[in-house]
Amino acid sequence: MRLTLRPKKRLLTRMFVTSLCIITLVGFGLAWLINLLHAQNRYNQTTSSLIAKLPIIAAEFRENNLIPITQAREGDDVDTQYIMATCNDDYDSLWRSDYAISLNLTKICEQYQSIKDDLPPFYLNFGSQSYLAYLLSIDVETDIYHLLILQDASALKTELSQFNRLTYFRLAIVLLIALLLLISAAYWGMRPLTQLKQELTLLQRGQKNSLSQDYPVELQGITTALNQLLNQSDARQTRYQNAMNDLAHSLKTRLAASIAIIDDPSLNKQQQNQKILEQINDMDHLVKYQLKRAMLGQQGLHLLQTQPLEIVKSLTQMLDKVYQHKHINILINIADDIELPLSKGDVMELFGNLLENACRFCINQVSVKVQRLNNNQIQICIEDDGPGIADDIKQKIIQRGIRADTQSPGQGIGLAVCHELISSYGGTMTISTSVLGGAAFVIELPAVTQHQS
Repeated sequence: MRLTLRPKKRLLTRMFVTSLCIITLVGFGLAWLINLLHAQNRYNQTTSSLIAKLPIIAAEFRENNLIPITQAREGDDVDTQYIMATCNDDYDSLWRSDYAISLNLTKICEQYQSIKDDLPPFYLNFGSQSYLAYLLSIDVETDIYHLLILQDASALKTELSQFNRLTYFRLAIVLLIALLLLISAAYWGMRPLTQLKQELTLLQRGQKNSLSQDYPVELQGITTALNQLLNQSDARQTRYQNAMNDLAHSLKTRLAASIAIIDDPSLNKQQQNQKILEQINDMDHLVKYQLKRAMLGQQGLHLLQTQPLEIVKSLTQMLDKVYQHKHINILINIADDIELPLSKGDVMELFGNLLENACRFCINQVSVKVQRLNNNQIQICIEDDGPGIADDIKQKIIQRGIRADTQSPGQGIGLAVCHELISSYGGTMTISTSVLGGAAFVIELPAVTQHQS
């Protein structure tokens, strides 16, 4: 079996290596430039020193009657302490000083010609010895002659070598400091990402609900988008959960009605099948309605008009079967032509919850009234003759999970569903005392719905 190591891809490593390479490249470039400029400066200083000695050199030639220097030829005995040579325009050697001959320096001009186009300083190497070369050109009667002066470069090379080592030592110190700063900057710069990773882990474990807001500007766009995504996900999950709870709550009454129909001895088999089929159709409609509501929210269910009369009649027939032991008298006051600005599913959900609630708590009388008001509002009023609702819990029972009567079965969902549904259409729901003695739920909806998500 063959093992292959695949290192993890790290953004920190990429940034660190790239930055270090750039700093190293720039550092060595600057060090090379500093060394070059220093060498040229020392060469210029030595040149200036030799130029200052030119009068002495000229006097030596004058003493030997070799003025101009073009008269000097190989073998002439010129008393001089300098290493010199003269060349014609083609850099052919014409004369060498006795000092140069004694050092066995040959073809001085020819060697200089091979390096004359380089950058200073100019070094001529003879064996293991190196010399600095300085050129002085002279124009004599349209002919150009060159005087080359050589100087031992050992001391200068030693000095430049020491300077170069010192420069690179300083560069190493700078690179070390830069390395430490890079490490510090890298980890400091990556800390927000580490924090983001930790917070995402806490989110995954359910220990946090959202990301913090104290991130650098460069990451705030990402964290804001993630928070929005989390909020949308939470809202969608809440909507799905509420829809499933609402569906279970709605189906519970239909199932109870179906059981009551099956147990009703006054109905023959055909009548039972017909009424159970009606309940099944209602349950199918409720399932589709709640699934659509879970996917779209209320925003996808607006701009519909529904006549509530037949739906209310169907609901009262069903509730008669569920609460047949109470012999409830349900009074319906709804005009045939009146329409509610709600979808059919919303009408079934609204009246189903309110009527079921009224029938559960009433003694034997429930009233349903729908009318159009003068201010372009539609009013729905459902009353019962039960014990009513205490003032201190009227606002609490419209919250999910809160029930007015904890002794009776229920999940505290119905009134919360009604309140959410009415609010989504821009309506209001008021709980007051009925003229029948029990609770009165008064709902007002605009004839043209206001869109709210």
